[in-house]
Amino acid sequence: MKILIVGGAGYIGGALTDILKGTNHEIMIYDCLLYEEMYRKAVPFVYGDIRDYKKLKTHLDWADVVVWLAALVGDPACALDESLTKKINNEPVLFLKENFNGRVIYMSSCSVYGSGEYTLTENSELNPISLYARSKIEDEKVLEGTNTIIFRLGTLHGISDQFSRIRFDLVVNTLVMRAIFHNKVVVFGGKQFRPLLHVRDVAKAIYNVLNISNTGIFNLTAENMTIIDIAKSIKVHFPELVIEKSEISFQDNRNYKVSCDKAIKDFGFKTTLVLNDAIQELKDLLIEGRIKDTFINRYSNYLYLKPFLEEHNSPLGKEIKINI
Repeated sequence: MKILIVGGAGYIGGALTDILKGTNHEIMIYDCLLYEEMYRKAVPFVYGDIRDYKKLKTHLDWADVVVWLAALVGDPACALDESLTKKINNEPVLFLKENFNGRVIYMSSCSVYGSGEYTLTENSELNPISLYARSKIEDEKVLEGTNTIIFRLGTLHGISDQFSRIRFDLVVNTLVMRAIFHNKVVVFGGKQFRPLLHVRDVAKAIYNVLNISNTGIFNLTAENMTIIDIAKSIKVHFPELVIEKSEISFQDNRNYKVSCDKAIKDFGFKTTLVLNDAIQELKDLLIEGRIKDTFINRYSNYLYLKPFLEEHNSPLGKEIKINI
């Protein structure tokens, strides 16, 4: 099977290529290296912009399956520029629908639920409270009725592979980093739920649906936890950690618990890694000093993109600088 992984040099793509390179599948990575200086993994690679439709079409024609990972990811990053978010997150997905007839595996987000009192299923009402979530809903509607399986991912954590950029703008990864370097974490409110999922379990789920015919939307998560309970789990690994609770309202108002019973029933989804696995591997990575300059903007989608968008005020300038 020929598998094109669009956005495959990123956080999820790193773990996925580790699985696929050991199989009989032919794989191709299509990526712009937005956050990377180079791509060193020994798999076929195309440096490409998903808005370069002529180039993208050539590789879509080659593929049997497209795994679509490319996007501006996260509420703060998308909020920087609504027009740019649409050009990157939505318009290329419409092009994909109109120019590819094979199997598509698309990554959406549980952010589409926004906030909910009860455990949410794929049939629950959507309540997007960010541009990022709205962009994902738009893509889901575009791909409805096609040969596409859509994963609404929980909040990711953990280490992907030995090459890909780690993200320190995800709640678990961020709190572990602060525990190590500051010996204190500040939790705003703390009662907000997050459906947690290890990044390598996402990769396994993608691999496991390559040869099945299921289509439609599936939630993927391992465990629903409040932010304060995440902090307490981290404190088990760092007994001297100070957890400071603040009642100041935080700008991220998401709060939801998510069920993945449908994925378990329909294609046997299961996770192999839990929160404590992610905490331990992040702890080992950081304490051993395996990341230089941990606090540089590159490890946060929002912080990395923000100065570029401020420097280039015209949409054309933004497209040149963010050569995605």
